[in-house]
Amino acid sequence: MNLIIDVGNSFVKLAVFEKSKLKHKEVVELKLILETTNVLKEKYPAIKRAIISSVGNLSESVVNTIGKSFDVMILDSEVKLPFKNLYATPNTLGVDRIALVCASVEQFPNNNVLIIDAGTCITYDFVTLKNEYKGGAISPGIRMRYKSLSNLTANLPLLDSEIPKSITGDSTNESIHSGVVNGILKEIDGVIEEYNRLYSDLTVILTGGDANFLSKQLKSSIFANSNFLLEGLNFILQFNSNE
Repeated sequence: MNLIIDVGNSFVKLAVFEKSKLKHKEVVELKLILETTNVLKEKYPAIKRAIISSVGNLSESVVNTIGKSFDVMILDSEVKLPFKNLYATPNTLGVDRIALVCASVEQFPNNNVLIIDAGTCITYDFVTLKNEYKGGAISPGIRMRYKSLSNLTANLPLLDSEIPKSITGDSTNESIHSGVVNGILKEIDGVIEEYNRLYSDLTVILTGGDANFLSKQLKSSIFANSNFLLEGLNFILQFNSNE
């Protein structure tokens, strides 16, 4: 069994896989990571290996403590990967994006795949049918857009995400919802349309924390999978263990 640890800025996603099957998943605050890994160790004694993917601040002491219980792999640009990385600056490619690309290679081999991760930022990553990673794009996510309107102006309120009632907002709040949400939907649909124009037989994956909020509103045909990154991390661990 494998333990997957995906560390963000404030929260940690932990998952347990038996081969390729997800057995357990939970999200905890960063400060609870050691307590939670100990609980999972007791609950799933068959866990032998772990992979840590961190875009947040994970101390070396925490990593060393986890390493006392499991054979730990730290995901970075030096790890052996199942695709050809054509990114001009491969050392700057985020570990979250690496994991998403690996998931696409495993689950959609010999396909042109566009992965859209709707989280704090919206990232777009493209992999060719020859398993060549070309790169993609990064833009502000939903919460970042709401917060920037409030933080960078004097009078606009900070709102929670909400599906706009109309393209034409009839109040300040409705105008913000229309601008943020419709702006993102038009952006995503536009990016998908452009990739469809450039590449035939395109498969589009939507994942991330805002995937469920966005998926039913998009015009384009997509596969929504909230566990795609975790599945990619598990595949990396398996790939490097020759299993």
